[in-house]
Amino acid sequence: MAWDVFSFIGTVAFAISGAIIAMEEEYDLLGVYILGTVTAFGGGALRNLLIGLPPTALWSQGLLFQVAIVSITIIFLFPNHLITHWERWGTYFDAVGLSAFAIQGALFAVELELPISAVIVAAVLTGSGGGIIRDLLAGRRPLVFRREIYAVWAVLGGLFVGLGLFKYDFALYLLLVVLTSLRILSLIYHWTLPVKSIAKK
Repeated sequence: MAWDVFSFIGTVAFAISGAIIAMEEEYDLLGVYILGTVTAFGGGALRNLLIGLPPTALWSQGLLFQVAIVSITIIFLFPNHLITHWERWGTYFDAVGLSAFAIQGALFAVELELPISAVIVAAVLTGSGGGIIRDLLAGRRPLVFRREIYAVWAVLGGLFVGLGLFKYDFALYLLLVVLTSLRILSLIYHWTLPVKSIAKK
């Protein structure tokens, strides 16, 4: 049950975040659908490549593709004044998508009985892979490469799930809320990781 819920939440959140980015970049209707869909399923495709599954396994998720299309359509039809502030709406959707897909990716790796290192990597790729592809296609610097804390929350999610600290559905939903809240708080309070800069000659 938890797997289906996290798949649904992550798909909706990332499809919407990709569509918002596309509209900000003034993509046409087709571009909005493409970027939204790629954002929703890109992380899962990268995860499957890493653990040896064919990327075409994603095509078996017909219902989730329909969910993504419906989500993109709804956000495209929203009045502009409700979606003009990416810093507010897009960040929230991205935070939810990151957390949901990180947990989903970790659960997927645990189900395959992979080592904890693979569980963590699966969480990071599933949680942030779609966002990386989205930002690159939109000509933006990926969030994961910025100073702000982003992929760290996916690492924590993968670690907790891999260690078996969150086994039951209720605990996994609680983890989703915690990771999403931490991601948003890291933005509000400008939490960053250490940076070492090398001056150019």
